[in-house]
Amino acid sequence: MFITFEGGEGCGKSTHSKLLKKYLAGRGYRVLLTLEPGGTRIGKTMRQMLLKGRNIVSRYAELFLFAADRLEHVEQVIKPALKVGKIVICDRFIDSTTAYQTGGRKLPAKLVNYINKLSSNSIVPDITFLLDVPPKMGIKRGTVYSGKDKFEAENGGFHERVRRAYLNIAKKHPGRVKLISTENSIEQVQDKIRKMLNEKL
Repeated sequence: MFITFEGGEGCGKSTHSKLLKKYLAGRGYRVLLTLEPGGTRIGKTMRQMLLKGRNIVSRYAELFLFAADRLEHVEQVIKPALKVGKIVICDRFIDSTTAYQTGGRKLPAKLVNYINKLSSNSIVPDITFLLDVPPKMGIKRGTVYSGKDKFEAENGGFHERVRRAYLNIAKKHPGRVKLISTENSIEQVQDKIRKMLNEKL
């Protein structure tokens, strides 16, 4: 099974993906936890370029850097793990590219969808947990824990567009994408995630 976590800045993806891994491992499943960008050796370098670097990269170059990271990630990490029967949990995947590049960066949807299909080798998650949080709350949470990266430093309009794009994805794919508000406690959110996943399992 391929599970992904999605959402805007500070929504709790990293926290809940780690908690879910621990829960599934405790039930006897073999689980791989990974992330994008940065799930491979080359990807770690790209992550620094995309998130921490202050160098100006055009929005199209940014799209192709994310795509290059995913190509390596899918071929080197995700597909091999799925092939041997592991559950793969990924912190961000194609929906992030859609939300941030079409919503935040205002790139053409047809181009981004094509790049997503190509870079993912047409792999689609079995279930996606979209953790929703108002942008102002999310940014405040994110900067408390990690400091601002390039995306967290974007203006409020950017983050509102990302959130709207994510909500549109949830409407288009209700069978796969499970929308969960993260304004509740970590325990309540994680309980919802586990219940939804157990129905899928």
